[in-house]
Amino acid sequence: QVYLAESGGGLVEAGGSLRLSCALHENIFNFNAVGWYRQAPGGEREFVADINVGGRTNYAESVQGRFTISRDNLANTVYLQMNSLKAEDTAVYYCNAGLSSRTYSFPWGRGTQVTGPS
Repeated sequence: QVYLAESGGGLVEAGGSLRLSCALHENIFNFNAVGWYRQAPGGEREFVADINVGGRTNYAESVQGRFTISRDNLANTVYLQMNSLKAEDTAVYYCNAGLSSRTYSFPWGRGTQVTGPS
């Protein structure tokens, strides 16, 4: 069973923008925290941002002010708007849901590749 599916990645130039989407199964959309994580080549998976059922958001310091996470309760979808992309944002981006901020409870999906400026 597919719990979540990421989409929207691509190749962007310096200062460019992308919007990622995470479609979640209706049974997990209302987990307390739905978040985005990323894994750069050769690196470990790291937290990017999350949002709770009340709309409260948390961000990694490296993306604060450039990325915005939001949720569409009718579409069971969480978005990550990424602006002013940098080379260090290059990674595979994943979404997941957890019982609290910066935690995750489900198998990882395939992710979506974001390639920033070289």
